[in-house]
Amino acid sequence: MKDSINSLAWHTGWAASVQRPSEGFHPNWSLEGFGDHTLRQVVRVTGSGTRARIRLSNRYGSAPLEVTGATLARTDKGAAVQKGTVRRLTFGGAASVRIPAGGEVHSDAAELTAEPAAEPTTEPLTEPFASLTVSLYFARPTGPATFHAQAYATAYRAAGDRLTDPDPAAFGETTQSWYHLAAVELADGGPARREAVVAFGDSITDGFGSTLDADRRYPDALAERLAAAGMPRPVLNQGIGGNLLLSDSAWYGERAGERFRRDVLDRPGVRSVIVLVGLNDIGFSEVDLPTYKPAPDHPTAALIAGYQDLIAQARAAGVRIIGGTLLPFKGAEYHTPAAEAKRREVNAWIRGSGAFDAVADFATAVADPDDPEALAPAYDSGDHKHPNDEGYRQMAAAVDLTTL
Repeated sequence: MKDSINSLAWHTGWAASVQRPSEGFHPNWSLEGFGDHTLRQVVRVTGSGTRARIRLSNRYGSAPLEVTGATLARTDKGAAVQKGTVRRLTFGGAASVRIPAGGEVHSDAAELTAEPAAEPTTEPLTEPFASLTVSLYFARPTGPATFHAQAYATAYRAAGDRLTDPDPAAFGETTQSWYHLAAVELADGGPARREAVVAFGDSITDGFGSTLDADRRYPDALAERLAAAGMPRPVLNQGIGGNLLLSDSAWYGERAGERFRRDVLDRPGVRSVIVLVGLNDIGFSEVDLPTYKPAPDHPTAALIAGYQDLIAQARAAGVRIIGGTLLPFKGAEYHTPAAEAKRREVNAWIRGSGAFDAVADFATAVADPDDPEALAPAYDSGDHKHPNDEGYRQMAAAVDLTTL
């Protein structure tokens, strides 16, 4: 088997949608960026392979990004990596890479058999549900960083070059965002396969309210359910907290219709997509908050047209598209009679129009049986619009696996 990237059939094992730098939902490093720092990020892949590469993004950078070095390793715990599993990554054969403003790069393919060590292991790095650690060293100041705000996973930062350091003690700074890392792609030497499922949407897809570092978002639960059913395949989370179907946001990313091709259709190996977005378009106009701007009062017909655009894009690319019903949100800050009426109309269209290839009735799965406008208390994270871990598990259970 050739080592050339072009000779391998790649599929995406993990992905995150990137956003412009902002203060965001919680403290993060996107505005300050990095300088003489090693950034260590832990991700869980839902695919497998014998080779891997990473995709780095400088999409929202105002200047070229210099990555001095990068490594990939199996995660031990937290910022610690397992001995004998660290791989130095290269970019066109070089240890460093310069990514133009607005650009992206792939690393070269890295072998994933373990190297000899004091405690040798032959365990492959990328069986499904393996946690991998990507470390990036930035010798020079980067400026503001393209990132994914709401990771619900801890990222770690250390001073100096700590790319191969297995000891987590140096990584004393933490945040809950991912930076510059857009995907981990895998290959096993076999033919190209279209089997990945993309979960596409807003904070409910992103995992708001799920347990930190526990991988309990609904796409995680769906991947585990597929594996348990003997149908293992990658499930990629392309949610962005606060994302809108019809409007761009400085805080919450480009509108869903604009980023759909980049985050779904252009990813290698995608077979189907589950769309769950639109509640923020309904709710943001009901309250006056700076981060909820722009907040046009869209009629239901405009939302339906937005869904139809996503459906047309998916069909043209040969990707199956499943529509997710909008979750109940009574008690949330933007729940009003007008907003509830729109949610009901949208859900009636998703369920009854036949426009999607299939429907995942998330709303029914997590609704309070005594008050269908509200989340069931057992599934409510506490803000009355985002599920907790068990609620996300119920959402995953609502997906008919045969539709994927």
